[in-house]
Amino acid sequence: MAVSEQQVLDALKNVKFPGLSRDIVSFGFVRDLKIDEKGEVAFSIHFQTENPDIGRQLSREAQEAVMKIPGVDHVHVRLDVAPKTAGPQAGNLSSPAQLKNLERIKYKIAVASGKGGVGKSTVSTNLSIALKSLGFSVGLLDADIYGPSQQMMLGITGRPQIDETDEKIIPMERHGIKTMSLGLITDPDTPVIWRGPMVMKALDQFLVDVKWGELDFMVIDLPPGTGDAQLTVTQKVPLTGAVIVTTPQDVALIDARKGLAMFRKVNVPVLGIIENMSYFICRHCGEREEIFGHGGGKKTAEMLGVPFLGEVPIDPKVVIGGDSGEPIVSADPSSPASQAFVRLAEQVLEQVQHPVSASANR
Repeated sequence: MAVSEQQVLDALKNVKFPGLSRDIVSFGFVRDLKIDEKGEVAFSIHFQTENPDIGRQLSREAQEAVMKIPGVDHVHVRLDVAPKTAGPQAGNLSSPAQLKNLERIKYKIAVASGKGGVGKSTVSTNLSIALKSLGFSVGLLDADIYGPSQQMMLGITGRPQIDETDEKIIPMERHGIKTMSLGLITDPDTPVIWRGPMVMKALDQFLVDVKWGELDFMVIDLPPGTGDAQLTVTQKVPLTGAVIVTTPQDVALIDARKGLAMFRKVNVPVLGIIENMSYFICRHCGEREEIFGHGGGKKTAEMLGVPFLGEVPIDPKVVIGGDSGEPIVSADPSSPASQAFVRLAEQVLEQVQHPVSASANR
């Protein structure tokens, strides 16, 4: 019996990317699969990494997995490995200064959305605080240059200071989260009217010239869409993975798929999809109302082969907390929305296979 492509892909689904709980097929790392009538199987594994040993490990495990298929006589694996800081254009590689500044940050998580208005910044803020509540040190980089909001959502006032010893910017801190945002250094009433190169230069400064120090997590609040800022971050930062934020409406889900496709194109693992504004619980009768529909986020995650990270309910306290600088995870930890954000943080931890107690015991 001839070996089928599906048999090979099913076998490769047993090969997990080191340090993550996802397999190389769901990440989209398996390319150029060919099977001939003699039982010879050939494919490439295309990914980014900072560790050269990972390629050898994946090649060995992939060969062993496929050789177990009846009828397979030989397996040829070609590794196509790029430095994790490299993006599609060689001219945009991270500089040694960037690498040195970011190497003390263990996990770098981008929070993205294909369109605006889905609560991406709210998720970024509350995910950061939820990770902090689990005992981790966390930084929050507001990469939404055109619409910075983290200074307001975290309730930060004043301007960041410069460390005179090395002339680095000291990030502002509130709720235990180190934060840098363009909103901290510009007039809130002045619109940012910049072309792409200026946006990239600003993000460069946030990556190189901010004194982030040693952190367990950096959460990066990306602007909506798939433009210059998103590509700059994915090219310059060795991202651990990305979380896609959506709402149940079909139009939001279409855009979420575009965002997911972007991360796959630049070989950034997508940790999963979180559905925000998923449902509303009436405070009077306790009935659950699915105002924007139901199940779209989960269906999209299943269709695209990525984890579904949960549902965040509509809660007026989320809006109030964002406007007042008291995010709901801090202001009301027992609320359903807060619990949803904590579960999201736990899911992110599971995806990167990082023990919850590691930072707490430092």
